[in-house]
Amino acid sequence: MATKAKPSKQSVKAKAKARKIVAKKAAKKKVVVQKKRVLAAKSVFQPTKIKLLRPVPSDIEIAQAGKLKPITQIAKELGIRETELELFGPYKAKIKLEILERLKSKPNGIYVDVTAITPTPLGEGKTTTTVGLSQALGAHLGKKVITAIRQPSQGPTFGIKGGAAGGGYSQVIPMEDFNLHLTGDIHAITAAHNLVAAALDARVMHEKMQDDEKLFNALCPVDKKGNRKFSPTMLRRLKKLGISKTNPNDLTPEERSRFARLDIDEKTITWRRVIDINDRFLREVEVGRGKDEAGHEHMSGYDITVASEIMAVLALTTSLEDMRDRFGKMVVATNKQGEAVSVEDLGVAGAVTVLMKDAIKPNLMQTLEGTPATVHAGPFANIAHGQSSIIADMIALKLVGKDGFVVTESGFGADIGMEKFFNIKCRYSGLIPQVVVLVATVRALKMHGGGPKVVAGKPLAPEYTDENLELLQAGLPNLERHIQNALKFGVNVVVAVNSFATDTKAEVEMIREAALKMGAMDAVVSTHWADGGKGAKALAEAVVKASKTPSKFQFLYSLEKSIKEKIETIAAEIYRADGVDYTPEAEEQIARYTRLGFDKLPICMAKTHLSFSTDATKKGAPTGFRITVREIRASVGAGFLYPILGDMRTMPGLPTRPVFYDVDLDLETGKVVGLF
Repeated sequence: MATKAKPSKQSVKAKAKARKIVAKKAAKKKVVVQKKRVLAAKSVFQPTKIKLLRPVPSDIEIAQAGKLKPITQIAKELGIRETELELFGPYKAKIKLEILERLKSKPNGIYVDVTAITPTPLGEGKTTTTVGLSQALGAHLGKKVITAIRQPSQGPTFGIKGGAAGGGYSQVIPMEDFNLHLTGDIHAITAAHNLVAAALDARVMHEKMQDDEKLFNALCPVDKKGNRKFSPTMLRRLKKLGISKTNPNDLTPEERSRFARLDIDEKTITWRRVIDINDRFLREVEVGRGKDEAGHEHMSGYDITVASEIMAVLALTTSLEDMRDRFGKMVVATNKQGEAVSVEDLGVAGAVTVLMKDAIKPNLMQTLEGTPATVHAGPFANIAHGQSSIIADMIALKLVGKDGFVVTESGFGADIGMEKFFNIKCRYSGLIPQVVVLVATVRALKMHGGGPKVVAGKPLAPEYTDENLELLQAGLPNLERHIQNALKFGVNVVVAVNSFATDTKAEVEMIREAALKMGAMDAVVSTHWADGGKGAKALAEAVVKASKTPSKFQFLYSLEKSIKEKIETIAAEIYRADGVDYTPEAEEQIARYTRLGFDKLPICMAKTHLSFSTDATKKGAPTGFRITVREIRASVGAGFLYPILGDMRTMPGLPTRPVFYDVDLDLETGKVVGLF
């Protein structure tokens, strides 16, 4: 019988090697499959679990303990491609505007605005409610959701209110980044605004010192070959003047004069400087005191950066091209013939756009429970229109899709922020809100019922921390008026009773029952500050239900009405004023703006946020008062006129004990402490 040949050592080694190669390939394939599974899992929203501690720690302690997802994961869960992001470290990014082109055929989601009753100086948790509601929708109800809120000013961050990222277990994180520099948008606005101010003063000075020929030669110098040329912004000015020539040498002497000399009437200059801190001593300043500027001294002043028209443009623009056009239209003064002088006329609109080209991209962040948030723009609602950007909302509504939610917020009380959200922001965006969430608190309604004065930084009086149904009952008319005002716009109203630890069941139930009788579709007690999204789940369910109920949105006034008619409509319908008085300065400005064709713009009232009236001490639902329009400024580029009512200021001041006393850096850990 033949014996089987024994395999050679070489053959055994070859087979073993082959098996290793096969095993290695199989292992690699398994790793690839696992990676694909991980990536697929990451593209599905995964909520971040939070541990609720008692007592509730400070906002910054909660924020710093929060578990952050990489911002690339937040983007992936939303369906944002990596090529559509610009990263600013691991936890924040900007969204490129090209995403709108890719998503243009996608249906919009459901648009929700969070507003509030007339607040105490402490604020009533509007941002906290916005974030808590979003966390509830996304992390607890499984809805696709984006929180769309403003970037805060450093003024209140270091002044009275502290941080503005929400509070408790309903915050946007990283909280320190949110409240401070973020990605530099507000710094860009400061630089761009002050560039315009520098260009304006320099132009006035140079025109005084040069005749028409020297001025033209300076603006269009001859190069080494003997040629001149117009810059792009100059060609825009020529078009405005009705001059179609593109070669400077072809201009007649009269055309050269018209082109080169702006002939600004210095008494009509409205463009001031800005800085993003509360510096009351810069409200009125004299500039031009240097020896080289002798003879050109004049009064100027500073507003807070978030009151800049450039900020307003950022919030209301819809594209890069639109932003460039709006910057050019911003009016800084009129000339001695009574014609408007714009930023385009100054030749600086293009440079302003370059400074703002990155700021136009919305910032992407996240909440404590891992739901996405866009943070963009930040105008004050008592000075400007007080809304986050249209661009951010447009992108967000496409990303969440038909059944998703975009929860945004309008500044201060509904008489200011909500009114401007509807009449200005929605008018320019074309986006229609389905639901208004009106935030109310026991303490604010007690204040409106005649409770003791509420002062930031001081303990609340016992009336606010002990049950007092009589005081609360007396303050309910403030809630009723805000509900009525929201219903005038044809939207569904849900009242969120933002409950604090000292509130009693009887108190919150009184508000809830009253709100339903006043016309709210629902009224829900919410504990999101202490409980995160779980505490706002009932509120989220009410919002979902309200969003499915038909509504019929409408504006409060037609743009065809005169300036005074629009002002008086807001005063009568929203504030319930008996009438409006105008100073001689305001009368002259109304006549000028009407003559210049600015009378078809919407109105952006600048007034105190602490009362329906212009008197901050008048609480509740005051009647029998008139309002006074002190002056009216034209934000033509942003697209509104803003009357300044009473003694409203565009630069806040610091209190005796600002919150910056508490802000410091832990030198061992490198963490910020005391921010809020």
